[in-house]
Amino acid sequence: MKNKNAVLITGASSGIGFEFARVFASKGNNLVLVARRKNKLLELKKELESNFNISVSVIPLNLAEPKSSEELFSKLIKNNFVIDVLINNAGFGYYGEFLSKDTLVDEEMINLNILTLTKLTKLIANEMVKRASGKILNIGSTAGFQPGPLMSLYCATKAFVNSFSEALANELKGTCVTVSVLCPGATESEFRIVAGSSNSRIFHKRKIPTSLDVAEFGYKFLMSGKPIAIHGFTNKFLVFSARFTPRRIVVSVAKFFIKSR
Repeated sequence: MKNKNAVLITGASSGIGFEFARVFASKGNNLVLVARRKNKLLELKKELESNFNISVSVIPLNLAEPKSSEELFSKLIKNNFVIDVLINNAGFGYYGEFLSKDTLVDEEMINLNILTLTKLTKLIANEMVKRASGKILNIGSTAGFQPGPLMSLYCATKAFVNSFSEALANELKGTCVTVSVLCPGATESEFRIVAGSSNSRIFHKRKIPTSLDVAEFGYKFLMSGKPIAIHGFTNKFLVFSARFTPRRIVVSVAKFFIKSR
């Protein structure tokens, strides 16, 4: 069977992943879209295939399951997909004190935000290195640049994504495979509803970019092959200034903005 080149996007049923699918489709790329909600994926498939001359395959899968990356990779191999671009977008967070949350939710977050991203990156990157071609974009966050009380575990998982991606980008120099990490700040998406953080001050102090804004910026950044990008001038300033601010103040300020009004 003939190989099928495609862009693989996880967490494609809403938010930034959903908009990444539209951006890549508009550029003429065939897509493999992965998320839990099959109906949402099928709706997006219908929209993209009718508007663009491309093929869209959907794989409904709960990527918070520990073995989901192996299951996904097996499906890709079985169906002869060659992944030219991997967008590791799937992830979630929650608002509230760490000790008050169910440990099973903590495990799901660590599995999705860290374990699945790491294993899928290794599986896909090995294939890319063999071909000496490919691009990987991990969705980190400005939340990963400082501790975030009331979203402590989420911020910690994104710190991993930011650090891991930069280090891997350096390791893969000379392979013709690039690894990049996109770090958005607060974004208009389903994320804050799922996280329960809609009333956080961070969403009410300034104009919040849309998921499409972030996806379009992320596409241009990915094509540049650079290792790390922070979306938005204000976010860049905050991340930069935190380097020169006492840590206790950084943590206190983070809590102030995360806390509900």
